[in-house]
Amino acid sequence: MSARRLTRRNLLLGTTALVPLLSGRARAFGEKNRFIPAVAKHGGRWDGRLSGLRRIAWELQRRTSVEVVPDARPFALSSPDLFEYPFLYFGGDGAFPALSEAEVTNLRRYLTYGGFMLADANDGSDGDGFDASFRREMRRVLPQSPLTEVPSTHVVFKSFFMLDAAPGRLLNKPQLLAANLGKRAAVLYSQNDVAGAWSRNETGDYEFDVSPGGEPQRELAVRLGINVCMYALCLDYKDDAVHLQLILNKRR
Repeated sequence: MSARRLTRRNLLLGTTALVPLLSGRARAFGEKNRFIPAVAKHGGRWDGRLSGLRRIAWELQRRTSVEVVPDARPFALSSPDLFEYPFLYFGGDGAFPALSEAEVTNLRRYLTYGGFMLADANDGSDGDGFDASFRREMRRVLPQSPLTEVPSTHVVFKSFFMLDAAPGRLLNKPQLLAANLGKRAAVLYSQNDVAGAWSRNETGDYEFDVSPGGEPQRELAVRLGINVCMYALCLDYKDDAVHLQLILNKRR
């Protein structure tokens, strides 16, 4: 298997022997390799989009061949259990206190060894609130990998659906930001509350209105979520031109 065909699951598994923290945890990810979103717990409001994560897992299974457990599992950022999950969601509504040194160290290790994190400003903030706190902590976690704009040519915009923007519940910023480790986007960050567009209540109704584009924008946010999940699981192998026709057929 070539390096470009390695999944993020295999990448994390392949590094477990290097770190005592991970010993004994290399049997499998989650439940028999099914996709399960992990959720980062922090000192602020971190749990406002759990229904959205369960929903995007369900949509991932419905629209692709990925097997899922439609759940959202919270973990402390210092937990070794993070390494069993290749996809971590870090969201919040409002500012949050600084992470502990143990949390910073463990999150850095998780990302460095192949883990992927989707960060999401549920409050749609820019320069304050969640945005200010998250940028502060990322400077501690990955000081050599500043957040930069993701170009529309990035593989995340063609990992399943063909997209050219990154809307969520809001459309404050047309593109995502990324913290890159080499050629890999270890962190993708949305200031548009993308999980807010996925969230449904117990009766199945969407929890939040989507602005300014309404339901078409919501559908694009769902497609973006699926693309991000596929990127988290498959690295960047879909950047190969050989997949272009398949992707175009899926788009149709």
